Amino acid sequence: MRLGIDIGGTKTAAVAIGADGELSDQVRMPTGFGAEAVVATALRTVERMSELAGVDARAFQSIGIGIPGSVDSATGRVTHAVNLGLEGLDLGPRLADRLGVEVRIENDVKAAALGAHHLLGVADGIRAHSMAYLNLGTGLAAGIVLDGHLLRGGRGVAGEIGHIPVDPAGEQCACGQRGCLETLASGSALASQWPGVHRYPAIDLFDRADAGQPDAVAVRERFLVGVASAVRLLALTTDVDDIVIGGGLAALGDRLLGGTRRVLAAWAEDSAFLASLDLPRRVQVIPRGFPAAAVGAALIGEEVEEPAWQRS
Repeated sequence: MRLGIDIGGTKTAAVAIGADGELSDQVRMPTGFGAEAVVATALRTVERMSELAGVDARAFQSIGIGIPGSVDSATGRVTHAVNLGLEGLDLGPRLADRLGVEVRIENDVKAAALGAHHLLGVADGIRAHSMAYLNLGTGLAAGIVLDGHLLRGGRGVAGEIGHIPVDPAGEQCACGQRGCLETLASGSALASQWPGVHRYPAIDLFDRADAGQPDAVAVRERFLVGVASAVRLLALTTDVDDIVIGGGLAALGDRLLGGTRRVLAAWAEDSAFLASLDLPRRVQVIPRGFPAAAVGAALIGEEVEEPAWQRS
């Protein structure tokens, strides 16, 4: 069995994958804040999953962790995970010393990309499927899987398309640039454009837009154009087979998918080039409740040998 853990800003989820590819029941628990608390959360999660599986931690074929922030997958060091209170933590080595087994660490969006790729592969019966995972959460980022391997890039920032400026006159982004894609299509973008007290602002926005409220329609369309722009960008730069939308905003489900496809189809009517790419068909939303990051974390251990195109 392979164990995968998704350490988020408020909760941690874990799942084990058996030799037959079947998923175990998920374990969820609160995530601690700060380096020691994050390590303790990971250890408690491994302990709980070991109890459920009836095996010692050393019996897992691999243990992988997806976590926010900048991750050096080679050393297992995590930096700049602000929501977790981590400015620098050798998470992989710390856990390996305590558990007596190697622990692989990956950025949570990249781990989720592997999880979404696994889901598509199971559905299609193939493994060498190229795919981009577009994560729409508080921010916007993507993970890219080519020939079954993550595209990390020379500095590990491959897929950080949320910080590509698309509007020179746009709003200031948290990264310091202006008019980034993230300022159009993300949870933080919706929060600034549609402030309110509703527990789920995105659902409130779409409900009001569906009811014909003019200001809600305007904000929703701006958001959908941003999402469609991200899909188009990923298709034009990577030419992957599929683009899967995930993250917290994926809970919008068919309304998000239908709106994004509508914008892409409208663009295709004015461009024979875009029409030839068939973008509406290539985009989909991940099924609600699928633990993409935890599943992907469990699969990190399979990435032992880099593909030829990624070797220097």
